[in-house]
This record gives sequence, C-alpha cells and structure tokens, in this order.
Amino acid sequence: MKKHNYSAGPSILPQEVFEKASKAVLNFNDSGLSILEISHRSKDFVAVMDEARSLALELLGLTGKGYQALFLQGGASTAFLMAPYNLMKENGKAAYLDSGTWATAAIKEAKYFGETVIVASSKEENYNHIPKGYTIPSDADYFHCTSNNTIFGTQMKEFPATSIPVVCDMSSDIFSRQLDFSKFDIIYAGAQKNMGPAGTTLVVIKEEILEKTGRTIPSMLDYAKHIKAESMYNTPPVFAVYVSLLTLQWIKEKGGIAAVEKLNNEKAALLYAEIDRNPLFKGAAAVEDRSNMNVTFLLTNPDHTATFDALWKEANISGLPGHRSVGGYRASIYNAMPIESVQVLVDVMKALETKV
Repeated sequence: MKKHNYSAGPSILPQEVFEKASKAVLNFNDSGLSILEISHRSKDFVAVMDEARSLALELLGLTGKGYQALFLQGGASTAFLMAPYNLMKENGKAAYLDSGTWATAAIKEAKYFGETVIVASSKEENYNHIPKGYTIPSDADYFHCTSNNTIFGTQMKEFPATSIPVVCDMSSDIFSRQLDFSKFDIIYAGAQKNMGPAGTTLVVIKEEILEKTGRTIPSMLDYAKHIKAESMYNTPPVFAVYVSLLTLQWIKEKGGIAAVEKLNNEKAALLYAEIDRNPLFKGAAAVEDRSNMNVTFLLTNPDHTATFDALWKEANISGLPGHRSVGGYRASIYNAMPIESVQVLVDVMKALETKV
C-alpha cells in the first residue's frame, strides 16, 4: 500500500522522477551504461549538468541577470563556511538573523572569520517565530538569513531591504514559492527537500560580489573557482545532479514555481485548518510565521499519544514524529507531497476525536 512520506529530509520526490531515474540506473540515454557509472566528463553528463544549472536559473527568474548556478557537495553545512570565506573581508563583519538551529550553525562558522553580529534572535522562545523589527548594520559585508526553519516550522514571509549583499539558506523551501530572487546575492539549498536526493547542494551566486575579500580561499571552498570550472572542479555527485535535473524538469512541466506554490498553499491551508479546528491539537509555531513546508503541531493532551500514533501508522503514514527540539509532530509537505496524502493525515486527526 502507498506510504505517505512526511519525512523532513531526505524527503519525498515525484513518482515520475523515481521512474525515470530507475531507468537511467539500468541504461542512461541508451548508452548501455548506468548513470551510476558514466564519466562525469562524458558528453551525456556534461549535458545534464549544463541543463540543470540553466534550468535552476530559469525557474528562479535569474537567467541573464548576472547569476551563476552551481551543483556542489558538502550540503548546506559546507555553505555555512563558504559564505564567510567568499564574502567577509579581512577584519570585516557579517550580520546574521538567528531563527533556528541551522541559522545557529551558520553563525558558528562565521565567527571563525570575523565579527559576527546577531541582529535578532527568537532563541528565548524556542524559535517559535521569526524575529522582526531588527536593524541590519550597513557596514557589514553581508546579511545572512534562513528562509524556512525545518525543525521549528517557521518561514520568513518577508525579507528585509538592505544595501549590503544578502545570503539566504533556502534548503527547505527552494522552488516552493514565488519570490523576487534577484534580491538575494547568494542562495544555497541542499537538494534533499524539494529538489533531489541527498548528495548535492544548489548554490546560486551573483558573480559581481565575489573576489572582493582579500582572503586566500582554499580551492574547494572558492565559489569563483567552481564557477570557472562549471561545477566540474572535482568529480560532481553525478546521480544526485541527474535526479535534481529530473525534479526541476518536473517543476517546469507542472507550470513552474507559480503552479507549485498554488498547490503548496492549498496543502498547508488544509492541514492548518484541521490543527486549528480540532481541540485535540495545537500548532507549535506562531500563526503569522507558519511554514508551508514543515507543519509542526502538538497534542493538547499527551495521554492521547499512543492512540494517535497507532492511527497514523495504520494509515501508512511515515516520518511524522517531530524533532526532539519541539516534540509532537512535524508534517513535511514539500513540493512532491500530493494533497491526497495531506487529506489522509487530516482524516486521521479527525478520527482521533472519535477514539478519545
């Protein structure tokens, strides 16, 4: 029977993508070779990389606007380090918004390079909201924020205006909603939420901001070197890039980010409506900052946990328990999650009312 996969990542991917990828594992492009064994320098794979980079920019509306797209390794955790390496000047400083666990991890890395100003934090409230009303220092080398907080279920609905470069970790909501992506100078995102399997990280960079720090940057951490090598400075994660391309093609075929966002809004509205209606549940995040990707919620009476857990497991729901930092439950409803699966969860929540 169908599993309804609510895992926060690695997460659900479109069925069509799985089918195409499985065929490529056996025989890629009728080459007689598997996608898992072809050379990354082969004509077939270079075409994959070129299309993936081009399509990422196209979907974000950044084609011809001075941006480059890269598919790298190391996850967002390496990008935490690469941002200050590539943007923070010697004796410079950076400004960070502390809105969750991964923002905290990014801040930790930046502190190795220079003064790191935390412009605002919601840590004291266990990151249950997005900080607002803060001032970004105009003399900072860049401002860093996290668009969606996977663990706590909060999402930035607006981004501050500033004259300095803006770096954004969009790992858990990239390609899920329309934004003016030209407001960002660097966007990075691990593939394993909305874009592909674990193993590659999309980085979108406005080229003109690079090579201004005066630092000597190790080659593998130098964005300029990766751009020059067209994401081929070292052997790329071939399969992860290929599956990411298939997912980007799927988004385009769906009608692009606008069409995907419409469905995401409908899924989130359906689930949040039940959380707010049903007296047995309550949301974990501030209403105005609720994420459309990661819905966090709690039972109002913990004594009902065993009953509820049995119900959702019987309904073939997987990956629902919340992160230990929040407890309760977390329904990750990324792009590939069908609304029918969300309805199954809502029906289970309604069924709990008849059992207690």
